[in-house]
Amino acid sequence: MNALVPSRSYHVLLVEDDAADALLIEEGLNENSVVRSISRATDGITALEYLRSPDNPRPDLIVLDLNMPRMNGRELLGVLKEDADLCLIPVVVLTTSATPDDITAAYSRHANAYVTKPVNLDDFLQAVRRIDEFFLETATVPRPEEE
Repeated sequence: MNALVPSRSYHVLLVEDDAADALLIEEGLNENSVVRSISRATDGITALEYLRSPDNPRPDLIVLDLNMPRMNGRELLGVLKEDADLCLIPVVVLTTSATPDDITAAYSRHANAYVTKPVNLDDFLQAVRRIDEFFLETATVPRPEEE
């Protein structure tokens, strides 16, 4: 087993407009047993529609491109992190932009990780593993109320 693979699998919402990039990301996640299922949106508006529909499963992780039509990833990240129902879903920004302004803006909008394309799969899986470790280590189980 690859040491970079998280200890559990995720339902991932992949928000990516480039079909070739999406296919590569999906293959990498599937081949490394990171996901149990992947849903895909091609822009921020479609992603929000997916996330706000009660018929869709809530993703454990969002993989988000920044450069997309209609609503780009920068705008979507801002909306996600201001929405009380969506703000706790971890987000990995996966984009071609390595500009300091984009990186700073993503983290200031509370992205959990930032990985640039072309994707180094080990770097991407490492980012996912770190998110997994953080949420597992900091998660608390509610105690039953005392009667």
